[in-house]
Amino acid sequence: MLSDHGWVALAGMPAWIAAYDLAGVVDEAIPPASIAAAGAAATIVASTLPRALASVRALGQTPAMADAFFREAALPALSMPPAWGRFPRLPPAWWAVLLRLMWMAGYANGAESRQATRLRARQAAARLMVLARSGPVLLVAHGIINRMIAAELRRSGWSSDQRARHACWSTNTFTLAA
Repeated sequence: MLSDHGWVALAGMPAWIAAYDLAGVVDEAIPPASIAAAGAAATIVASTLPRALASVRALGQTPAMADAFFREAALPALSMPPAWGRFPRLPPAWWAVLLRLMWMAGYANGAESRQATRLRARQAAARLMVLARSGPVLLVAHGIINRMIAAELRRSGWSSDQRARHACWSTNTFTLAA
């Protein structure tokens, strides 16, 4: 697992993000609700990022489909004047929040735009709805894309009986309103 402790210069964030995308999962106890959701799923779908695939393996499962369609929305790169060199330095989580806020405000700089990601989330939700015709579907994916897919499911008439949770190993259940 990649540490988010320490300080990184903004110029170092692209390399940190690339390493994070290749990182596995923390070796910790998996909540019973996550294990139960995996066991009850008729179909398991995952992002192609290594940590999503490692999560599926940690649940003792194999995904029926691993697709880049479910990958997390990339963070934009922030161009810096060369004179800044290795400064400023902040914890990677702070940079990630700053870059995500900028992305949400419309700054993409080479990354998939918020609008394009929303369209991808709409298409991902449609795929999940088709798969759900055959029984419960477990999606193992990432933060922002999960939230965007959840929003698209709600727009399509699906509902959740609990407050959305977004922490590591959290589960959210959606059902089609009758």
